[in-house]
Amino acid sequence: MNFRVLKKARVVISLIFFLLITFIFIDFTNAFSGSNIRSVLYFQFIPSLISFIGLATIAASGFILIALLSLVFGRIYCSSLCPLGTLQDIIHWSKQKFGRKKVPKKQKPFSFVRYSILLLSVLLVLLGLITPLLFLDPYSNYGRIIANLFRPVFLLLNNLGALTLESMDIYTLYRVEPGITNLFSILFSIALFFLITWLSVKYARLFCNTLCPVGTLLGLLSRISVFKISLDKSVCTSCGKCSAVCKAGCIDVKSREVAFDRCVGCLNCLTACPTNGVVFGYKKTNQQEVIKPFDPQRRNLLAGALVVGSSLAASPLMAASQMGGDKRCKSPQDVIKNYPVSPPGAVSLDHFNDACTACHLCVSACPTHVIKPSLLEYGLAGIMQPRLNYHTNYCNFDCVVCSEVCPTGALRPLSLEEKHVLQLGKVKFIKHNCIVYIKETDCGACSEHCPTKAVKMRPYKKKLFLPIVEPNICVGCGACEYACPTDPKSIFVDGNPVHLIAEKPIIEELEQPDTTEDFPF
Repeated sequence: MNFRVLKKARVVISLIFFLLITFIFIDFTNAFSGSNIRSVLYFQFIPSLISFIGLATIAASGFILIALLSLVFGRIYCSSLCPLGTLQDIIHWSKQKFGRKKVPKKQKPFSFVRYSILLLSVLLVLLGLITPLLFLDPYSNYGRIIANLFRPVFLLLNNLGALTLESMDIYTLYRVEPGITNLFSILFSIALFFLITWLSVKYARLFCNTLCPVGTLLGLLSRISVFKISLDKSVCTSCGKCSAVCKAGCIDVKSREVAFDRCVGCLNCLTACPTNGVVFGYKKTNQQEVIKPFDPQRRNLLAGALVVGSSLAASPLMAASQMGGDKRCKSPQDVIKNYPVSPPGAVSLDHFNDACTACHLCVSACPTHVIKPSLLEYGLAGIMQPRLNYHTNYCNFDCVVCSEVCPTGALRPLSLEEKHVLQLGKVKFIKHNCIVYIKETDCGACSEHCPTKAVKMRPYKKKLFLPIVEPNICVGCGACEYACPTDPKSIFVDGNPVHLIAEKPIIEELEQPDTTEDFPF
């Protein structure tokens, strides 16, 4: 077998997936449809696993194919399909290419650390808590790094290019809003990126073999894989050239053994050996270890109680963050939201918090940038999971992009007809905060922006009009809250813990003119 061709093929495949996933996160033109995006993300292990648990469909079975490939060839996902793994390879390659070359050494297995992380992750997932996956899932971590750090830079360069071309009367590019996420998510992404960079420069793929539960799980499967990388002791001279290029540090040249469960399948060793002492093929094994299949039955009672309880506990913090102390208001009342507003397609807070890994793809895809990472709005179990922040914008009545791109099934796909009657929350009105009541001046911004006319203006006094609300026909888009000029808001949307169907508004018939008479002039 020509191992050089095999290695080049692996590099090409990994770069294709890496570039496609990166483009999906930085694209602001919606060049890919929702089905195309889900096809590209089909092989991402954790999103596919979570989606399969919730939907149990073939379209969400990518993780099963990855597991089967691992049982045959080893960690194919880690070598070619994981964007975070490819990012580590690029950083390590750049260090070797442009910096002082450092020969990788045989690494300790850190078995206690990696198996403890895997065991804890599995146990908490079985309890319906996916917070460990939120912090350790390689795909979601890569998504947050791109969405928080690289996408704003890309949009800044686009805007600079648009300004330059506009000065020459060329309008190929257009300026877009950067849509910055919240500070905690950005700081987390910065810390993670520096950790990944440091580990990649110093130890290549140590993150994959120590902290990543996906790598550890696939490593267990690769222990009994059909084809393995091994050293042919009859021709191996223990020169150490294979070990010097091993990104996983899993080759022991003294004992001439390869810890294949830690091998990330970079195939560097196959092309580095001068004596063809490194082979990749069928190898008999005496190991009797049996890998128990993952049980998809999840116990949601504990998770649901934690999410709802944490959300209720966090609501005073939310109210405090929204209090601005507007000096124009005589006696402003607090805005207290019982529940955050989850994105369209979330079905319910329980379903959304159980399935979302906070990859930030919906945050990047949202055209109005109303979807922002949460802090404590969902409680600690839902930290950095997306919510609708109506202080930044509102949810477009004719947009379902976020529901189409979600790879985990946390957001179910919606049609425009379904979106138009989907009730994310209900509108509430605080009369004592309204500028019409306090200043006795005209406003009506909330009613003008409401797409379903759940907010109407009724005569008040002195020829003024005061808003009245009809929560049953409200879809919770937040247009009224975003348009309201007061601080604290006089009108806001309280999220529904379970998304409902809004009632259709009653259309008032206009008085028809008398057309029996001839045209008067």
